[in-house]
Amino acid sequence: MSLQQTLQDQVKQAVLASFDVSIDTVEFQATRKEFAGDITVVIFPMLRYVKGNPVQIGETIGNYLVEHVDEVKAFNVVKGFLNVEISDGYYLNFFKGIKNDSNYGFVVPSPEDKAIMVEYSSPNTNKPLHLGHIRNNLLGYSVAEILKASGKKVYKTQIINDRGIHICKSMLAWEKFGNGETPETSGLKGDKLVGNYYVKFDQEYKKEIETLVAGGKTEEEAKKEAPLLLEAQDMLRKWESGDEETVTLWKTMNGWVYDGFAETYTNMGVDFDTLYYESNTYLLGKEFVAEGLKSGVFFKEEDGSVWCDLTEEGLDKKIVQRADGTAVYMTQDIGTAIQRIKDFPDVGGMVYTVGNEQDYHFQVLFIILKKLGFDWAENLYHLSYGMVDLPSGKMKSREGTVVDADDLIDEMASTAEEISEELGKLDGYTEDEKKALYKTIGLGALKYYILKVDPKKRILFDPKESIDFQGNTGPFIQYTYARIQAILRKADFDYSKDLTASEITLHEKEKSLLKQLELFPEVIQNAAAQHSPALIANYTYDLVKEFNSFYQNVSILGADNEDEKIFRVQLSQQVANTIKNAFSVLGIQVPERM
Repeated sequence: MSLQQTLQDQVKQAVLASFDVSIDTVEFQATRKEFAGDITVVIFPMLRYVKGNPVQIGETIGNYLVEHVDEVKAFNVVKGFLNVEISDGYYLNFFKGIKNDSNYGFVVPSPEDKAIMVEYSSPNTNKPLHLGHIRNNLLGYSVAEILKASGKKVYKTQIINDRGIHICKSMLAWEKFGNGETPETSGLKGDKLVGNYYVKFDQEYKKEIETLVAGGKTEEEAKKEAPLLLEAQDMLRKWESGDEETVTLWKTMNGWVYDGFAETYTNMGVDFDTLYYESNTYLLGKEFVAEGLKSGVFFKEEDGSVWCDLTEEGLDKKIVQRADGTAVYMTQDIGTAIQRIKDFPDVGGMVYTVGNEQDYHFQVLFIILKKLGFDWAENLYHLSYGMVDLPSGKMKSREGTVVDADDLIDEMASTAEEISEELGKLDGYTEDEKKALYKTIGLGALKYYILKVDPKKRILFDPKESIDFQGNTGPFIQYTYARIQAILRKADFDYSKDLTASEITLHEKEKSLLKQLELFPEVIQNAAAQHSPALIANYTYDLVKEFNSFYQNVSILGADNEDEKIFRVQLSQQVANTIKNAFSVLGIQVPERM
């Protein structure tokens, strides 16, 4: 049982014994720095049940706790706040239980528990991954790792949007203007090459619109009648009918893109357990649209289009299949969800990592899946996140004004190199070691900067600001980890001894650090429940601040006696281990030296 649970039970007992009143909950908060104490009981909410002076009520409860709870050694009351001091023995016993646990904070999944499937990335095969995809990938990957650390079985997946008019635009532009160019002949990554033709289509399409407008068409007419668009629509019809030549080109160009994506995912440090393709799942979606028509979940309009009436749920009517029988995004998403449960029967819920512009889409999808009678549809979660902006403004793929993911990762490593060279701390490193370190620092800076922000908030990303060796940044935390490793390398004595509580008197800085360490398992559970890597990131920053304060105020290797020295090295080691564990669920590596 945790200390807070013990105190909650005992405070309830104290109120019952002293005032003959039962209370449901006890409110706790951290004790303010200016007062003695480790945890504070807030008395004010109790005044609904217990009449009297809050200071006197606090005194009564405090005396009861000192008498009945071994861990409580003293208390003080400030207005309506009961500040409780916890004994050194409690914290030392807690530390004894975790000091050799390399997986501290992590919970092993129970075999009988249902798994969770986390979807992220889910790109289109007409362009390379960009800055927006980076936030998506980092969030989805981290939430999957956090859920795993909290004791859940997790599958990581993505749905690859490999069909549709936007794919045909790239294909048509390559056919018309590509002169047989390939990734091999051009020296470009496949996803970049295909993305260039998506931009090319838009450029040529705009020229055709201008010509038609100059010939007397309205802009709206010109957009619909431009020959390139008509050809792309014809190509899509050919693809859907299985035209051999079109399908062969589609497979070739998509293959180029997949090779490019794989390289970017490796550079980014994310992975997947399974992949789904829209070209496969949309057909299953159409099957369930037909089923839903029979059961009355959907209805057909006069033009033959199929809809779902969601007015009873406070929404509107939603199309699930066009009049010509072709699928919309909703059709495909219905099919994908159902296919996943067929493939992984142990999955009991799913997390969809998709930007907040799709909030309404997922609200509708989840309701439709419930209406179709799937019990697992109760456990679907849309991990909605805000966009990432740059100081230069918004990105547009078709205009070629995106920040390419590969370029940004390279730029982060270069920025890390510049700053590291300025600081001049890499004497004795080989060139290969330096290069690996720059990538670790640069990628760590990028990931931390994005993940420390609540997912729902929009981000203005500044690469220079993210690589700073001071403040709430990835490099600052990585540097602290490396500093602890240097301490451990210098500790030329056996520090594995088990110390008893009677052998150590805690310094206030040691106690603060132990209190911060104790929070880690709860932070992981909260981060999993809220699908928020930001809770882990900011916890780690707080832990590092506490360690640096300890480091500056307490001598570690120069401690007064052997037991103190052993304890402080052990404490430093577990702090480093906890930083490493916390950063691992954020997908960030920690260097042994910096």
